[in-house]
Amino acid sequence: MTRPPTAAQRRVIGAAEPVTGRLRGTEFQLAALVARGLAFRHPRPPHDHFLTPTGHRIREEAQPADTPAAPAAPPASGTTGVFAARVGGETETPAAGAARTREVHSAWTGLLELRRMTNTDGAMDRPCGWERTHLVQAAALALEAAGHRPEDGSGGGGGASGGYRVRATPQPEAVAVREPDGDALRACAATLEKAGWQVGEYTEPRTGTRYLLASPRRT
Repeated sequence: MTRPPTAAQRRVIGAAEPVTGRLRGTEFQLAALVARGLAFRHPRPPHDHFLTPTGHRIREEAQPADTPAAPAAPPASGTTGVFAARVGGETETPAAGAARTREVHSAWTGLLELRRMTNTDGAMDRPCGWERTHLVQAAALALEAAGHRPEDGSGGGGGASGGYRVRATPQPEAVAVREPDGDALRACAATLEKAGWQVGEYTEPRTGTRYLLASPRRT
């Protein structure tokens, strides 16, 4: 088993860009992370360094969890310094307005760049490896970036206010998206399909509620 990263290496990992995992550090620090399998050097210019899935896990384990409603997603609090797309139903939500819009746009742009650099053919129209290991967060980012409204759980209304809610499912590589408004649900499906997800609409047998199952497209 490899040794755990040093305190200095953890600081470099913790300072990585939240969505893309792009790293900044000295050549020695970056090379040491690569040697431990926590980072990789991109083969295309400018040859930046990015966290591997193991590096991402170490980064996320160091962040305080504050949203048990979405166990598959990173923390959603605006106070942690970690960007997280809204998955719907958060009891504490980041501030809205122009600042949030800029954050979401920057995160989505960064994710598209991550697709370009990590998909073997440079494709930006289908999900990358990071999205497959962060299904809830990735689907929620695609929805929020397209302007869909997440469910607001801060008032304890149990979803009465409407809006999307993204949750993990027992199925591999699949998330469930719920939205009480039928037209809004179909709009969510269209957004996810455009973002490179395979989407199907289903009905819960007991309640008759319509919902989406979405999986990252591979080809």
